[in-house]
Amino acid sequence: MISQTQVDATTQIDATETTQGPIRQTYSGNADFPPMAKAYKDVLNVVRDTGLLGRTPVFYALVGVGILLGFGGVITGFILLGDSWLQLLMAAALGILFTQVAFLAHEAAHRQILSSGPANFRLARILAGIVGMSYSWWDSKHTKHHGNPNMVGKDPDIEVDTISFLDEDAARSRGVIRWITQRQGWLFFPLLTLEGLNLHRLSFAHLFSRQPVKGRWTELAIITVRFAVLLVPLFLLLPLGMAFAFYGVMVAVFGVYMGASFAPNHKGMPIIAPGARLDFFSKQVRTSRNVTGGWWATWMFGGLNYQVEHHLFPSMSRLHLSRAREIVRDYCVANNVPYTETTVLRSYGIVIRYLNRVGLAARDPFDCPITAQYRPA
Repeated sequence: MISQTQVDATTQIDATETTQGPIRQTYSGNADFPPMAKAYKDVLNVVRDTGLLGRTPVFYALVGVGILLGFGGVITGFILLGDSWLQLLMAAALGILFTQVAFLAHEAAHRQILSSGPANFRLARILAGIVGMSYSWWDSKHTKHHGNPNMVGKDPDIEVDTISFLDEDAARSRGVIRWITQRQGWLFFPLLTLEGLNLHRLSFAHLFSRQPVKGRWTELAIITVRFAVLLVPLFLLLPLGMAFAFYGVMVAVFGVYMGASFAPNHKGMPIIAPGARLDFFSKQVRTSRNVTGGWWATWMFGGLNYQVEHHLFPSMSRLHLSRAREIVRDYCVANNVPYTETTVLRSYGIVIRYLNRVGLAARDPFDCPITAQYRPA
């Protein structure tokens, strides 16, 4: 079971105090988390009375305009730079902009932007297609995650996908994947350079699968147009090698930015046993980690820095999450519920150490967890 210092009203989590044995991982369950049956209702009433569940159309309109201006600037820069390796700066900028569009798609899927559910879902499908991802694939996966964050067997975000998040998955790794797993903490960010390609691959695999897919042809059409608009000018106007380099940098920046935005949220937090039946408040708060930093962190992470509040109130606008944090944090302090938040760099340190410790299971599945505590990570 993960043991780590949780923040109270004045103390932040210390990344150096996170420990994780290399094998025979145990999971948190009902006995570890006292039930908080009325907690969510109490907090929800305060949040609702404060007006924090209201829509913020002007805010999202401004965000959309800012992103459009960003794309306009990149297109202008692309045309003016011509045949120059400075184009790689434009490629990096595109990777950042596509991630910002992905944040908006995520918020639309949670019904944060527009007034009706169907309108939000249509917007999310379009925005996801612009990023090059299947909305139907992502939505199914993300809905399961929100319902059971960090729960073994129910949260797809902790299922093995090159990276192992559970000791038993690490112990089962073989070949090249085993070699990667043994070093997966240190390799995590380098591997994220391939995550953009992986997201495209998973989306196409889903859309071309034989299973029923809602909006299959709409999504395929949007994604096809997206790649045509992006790649045709790229390979027509730039030398072949520079065009490939441009695309590689763009996808790498997109993958790292996406992975670095989602990784701090739950990785290294308690893993919930498969059969545990936890109340909604405990399950969401105890498995989520906030990232401090104020407005700049909210912009950089698309509101995902307030992960605790996002999981409690998934339809809440990004603009209101900071105020909701004050309410939730005060309630947690008053009721002795651990509330976890830390800085960006410390969160990455926690993630790297956690993944390295899980990776120990790929080195020796019969290793002693006690002796492993004295081994360098």
